[in-house]
Amino acid sequence: MAFNVLLVFFQVVMRYVFHNSLSWSEELARYIFLWQTWLGASYAVRQRRHLRVEMVADRFRGRNRVRFELFVLVVWFAFSLFLAYQGSRMTLFLVRTGQLSAAMRIPISWAYASVPVGCAMMALRLVGEVRLVLRRLEEEAV
Repeated sequence: MAFNVLLVFFQVVMRYVFHNSLSWSEELARYIFLWQTWLGASYAVRQRRHLRVEMVADRFRGRNRVRFELFVLVVWFAFSLFLAYQGSRMTLFLVRTGQLSAAMRIPISWAYASVPVGCAMMALRLVGEVRLVLRRLEEEAV
């Protein structure tokens, strides 16, 4: 993230102080931001730091609360797999067509690959979360 901040700062200095902006810096900052976002979503699952709306979950107690948590995780897992699959299809399409980015002339598929990679990692981490919830469900059964 520090590199991205420095890159954008350098671009602003070049544009407003030297009146000569760099053609590639904004594009690179955008691609880095995409990767940070999708990898960060996976990391947030591991840290249990995703934003949650607890209004519905607060209506449940005990085993029903744990079951509801399990339901939410399974839906989230399915959605992550869906995004990983669709993101992979889009990335492979871009690989086949050979599209290049406008400024840096690198394969545009590198930027799009952040979605399937981040979502696949998120799905893997959600499997771990489901295992923890299932363990809680078993403990409450005893």
